[in-house]
Amino acid sequence: MLAVDVGGTTIKAEVVGGRGDVLAAGVRPTPRGEDALAAVSRLGRSLIDEVEGESRGQVSRAGLVVPGIVDRCRGVGVSSANIGWRDLALGSPLETAWGMPVLVDHDVTIAGWAEWQVGAGRDCDDVFFVALGTGVAASIVAGGQLLRGGLGQAGEFGHVVVRPGGPLCGCGGRGCLEAVASAASIARAYSAVSRRQVEGAADVLAAAMARDPLAVSVWDEAIAALADGLTVVVNLLSPARIVLGGGLAVAGDALIGPLCEAVSRRADMVPVPDIVAAEFGARAALVGAALLARRGGAED
Repeated sequence: MLAVDVGGTTIKAEVVGGRGDVLAAGVRPTPRGEDALAAVSRLGRSLIDEVEGESRGQVSRAGLVVPGIVDRCRGVGVSSANIGWRDLALGSPLETAWGMPVLVDHDVTIAGWAEWQVGAGRDCDDVFFVALGTGVAASIVAGGQLLRGGLGQAGEFGHVVVRPGGPLCGCGGRGCLEAVASAASIARAYSAVSRRQVEGAADVLAAAMARDPLAVSVWDEAIAALADGLTVVVNLLSPARIVLGGGLAVAGDALIGPLCEAVSRRADMVPVPDIVAAEFGARAALVGAALLARRGGAED
C-alpha cells in the first residue's frame, strides 16, 4: 500500500508491505497552493517505481491524507489555510498518475483514528486526539464511533477562539487556538519578542528549558491557551482519554506535565481525563493513511 501524508511543511510517503514493513519512504517540502498536488504525484510515483519484484504487487491502493477541509467522497481538498489550495481535485488525478484507487481523507481525523484503532487510544471508546503541528486540529471518538459531523468536518479544534482579538490566524480570524499554540505560532511569537529567528518550536522549548525568560513566557502562554481549549472539550464531551500527537507532542513531559496541571486547575465540573502522548508521534497520520488504504476506508 502507498501511504501519503501532506503536511503544512512536508509531504511524507511510504510504501508499506502486508506485515506493516516499510518498503520505501520519502519526504519532500510542501509547495504552496496547487503545486502541492504535482509534488505529491512525483513523490508517490518515485516510491512506486522504487519497489521491485514481488513487492510491486502490494502497491495496489493508496491512502492520501491532507489538512484543511476535505470532501473525502469526491476526493477534493476543499480548502487549506496552511497550504493555500481551494477546491483542488486530488483523488482523480492521482488515480490516473499512479494507476490505482486513491482514498482521500483528512489528516488529523485519520491520525486520531489510527491512534484509536492501534495506538495510544486503543481499548477506549471515548478519545479526543489533538494534533499539534504547523496547525492544530482534532479527531473525536465518542461511544466507540468516529465522529465526522453532520454538516461538515468535525474536529476543527484549532479554530476555537481562546484569545478574542488575539493574533491573526491563517483562517482570517483572530485569537484562534492555532494562532497561539501551534508549533508555527510558538516560533513566530518567540521571534517577534526576542527579535531572533528560530527554526521552530523545538528551539523555543530548548531556550525555555535553558531559562530564557522570553521563551518561558511564550511556552507558558501556548500551554495556557491549549488548556483553555481542552477545558471546553472536557466539559462538553467528557472524553476518557486525550491523546496529544503532531510534531509538538515530542516535547513529552515538558508539554504534558504542565498541561495536565493547567487543565486540572480549570476543569472543576467533570473529571479530568488521562492526557497521554500519541504512540505514533508525528507519524500518526502516515500510519493512518496506510491503514486507510489497507482497510478501504475509516469508520469504526
